[in-house]
Amino acid sequence: MAEPFLSLPLADRREVLESAFGRGLTRSTALLEKDVWVVWTLQALFAAPFAEDLVFKGGTSLSKAYNIIQRFSEDVDLTYDIRKLADEQAGHPEALSDAEAKALGRRIREKLLPRRLEAKIQPCLETQISAAGLQATVERDGENLFVVYEAAAEYPAYVRPRVKLEFGARSTGEPATPRPVACDLAPAFPELEFPSATPRVMRAERTFWEKATLAHVYCLEGKLRGATGFARHWHDLVRLDEAGFAAAAMADRDLAKAVADHKAKFFPAKDAQAAPVDYHAAVGGHLRLVPDGDALDLLRADYTAMIEAGYLEGDAEVSETLMGRCGDLQDRINAAT
Repeated sequence: MAEPFLSLPLADRREVLESAFGRGLTRSTALLEKDVWVVWTLQALFAAPFAEDLVFKGGTSLSKAYNIIQRFSEDVDLTYDIRKLADEQAGHPEALSDAEAKALGRRIREKLLPRRLEAKIQPCLETQISAAGLQATVERDGENLFVVYEAAAEYPAYVRPRVKLEFGARSTGEPATPRPVACDLAPAFPELEFPSATPRVMRAERTFWEKATLAHVYCLEGKLRGATGFARHWHDLVRLDEAGFAAAAMADRDLAKAVADHKAKFFPAKDAQAAPVDYHAAVGGHLRLVPDGDALDLLRADYTAMIEAGYLEGDAEVSETLMGRCGDLQDRINAAT
């Protein structure tokens, strides 16, 4: 019977990681190790009693569940079904007024979701870590959990030996479908056992509209939200287009409207002139994917920094080409809708 990789002594795990290049793998030992822990975490979450309440989404889902992108996406984005977390008010979130949605969103962020993480999800992960005899801990910070593990590899400054679980609970996560997820190391080391999972994954067509409307808001606001690496969304939009999911998303008008409805209620935004962003206009023929002025320069700089940090794994055109492809995608979407 194959021995589990994560049960090996630290020195043996390090030896396996260092021999990966000789078996055809090109990622760094740190990213290969982190990938194992990402899959282990998905395995643990989607084997839990609350698994039916979760949906795996975001860039890591495009990489691990759809194999659309080659870039290493290290954070795990999850939606906790709003209908399972909040009261009967959330049973029909589309029926909420803007004020009710705002109040509910605040209550979810500040109370309901952190309580659920503390009471159910964090203890479940800790129990599974203990049962497997793994050298790891679980930490919580608001809506996020961190699986912090013993590192066998050497880590560069921009990668940390932990898996960040980013939870949200302001949607249902639908449409979603089960998809298999495996470790990058598994095919190269058949003599060892690696984690695997079959999480419920947000359909790539919805992920496309989520990212497209996020890019649209940035173009209108003219400023980055959050830390570096924001340019990954434009990279992912082009990869989704290449894989045919952009065309499928354009054709699904009900899905486009559902995303616009949801974002208008739970993620209202204002443009650089403080006017409300119209998500329905965005999905109805007025989408912007290419910013201008300082916003374009900032986006290009962030994208170049991602390339230089090695996050795109060689799957990256220069920024001018990326923006050109996004401009073409923008025009095709607007013409079609």
